[in-house]
Amino acid sequence: MIAKEFIAVVPAAGVGSRMAADRPKQYLHIAGKTILEHTVDRLLSLAEITRVVIAISADDPYFPLLPLATDPRITVVDGGAERADSVFAGLAAIDNDNAWVLVHDAARPCVRQTDLQALITAAVSSEYGAILAAPVRDTMKRGQNTLTQPQISHTVDRENLWHALTPQMFRVGQLRDALTAALAQGATITDEASALEFCGYTPLLVAGRSDNLKVTQPEDLALAEFYLQLLLKEQH
Repeated sequence: MIAKEFIAVVPAAGVGSRMAADRPKQYLHIAGKTILEHTVDRLLSLAEITRVVIAISADDPYFPLLPLATDPRITVVDGGAERADSVFAGLAAIDNDNAWVLVHDAARPCVRQTDLQALITAAVSSEYGAILAAPVRDTMKRGQNTLTQPQISHTVDRENLWHALTPQMFRVGQLRDALTAALAQGATITDEASALEFCGYTPLLVAGRSDNLKVTQPEDLALAEFYLQLLLKEQH
């Protein structure tokens, strides 16, 4: 029997303009390291994940300065203007269509081993892969635009609503083919699962921890650092 191969792809070519920082958010420091370093550490903390492919911008001046740049477990590729472009570049660096790929946001440094393991367990037993997600807990409102402030249109039933998280895990060939088909037909692809959904596939939802947050706004930095400090304490 051929051993299963698990590879992570991390799109890290974005500029993170909403952070209003002097560098892309993945290179901001929290808890002693850059966000990207923490993210990759979390992925490689799971023995099953033996390699991480990181897609960075072609003129990235920050990555070459990190210890990651010389880590033999890391493969670096040129990313693109859109997330899908970076994911495509990452997939192109994997020569095994039957390998499992875990696509993970560069700015999610707090993912837990237990969630990674649960995702892998679910995905390998499924036909269409799986994603980490968190059930919606808050009351959800549909808004409508006005000339001043947005107004409430109606309340959305939150039953069976989930926040999509990452990693999202699929077979390499299946994800590449789904992205190719969806983009060729002009579909809006906001995450990898949406490409498979467009093709009529139904990935599994794996309940993940809500502290697997994505650093997007300046106020997220302190919360991410708090969660990381807790996580690092638990490891010692």
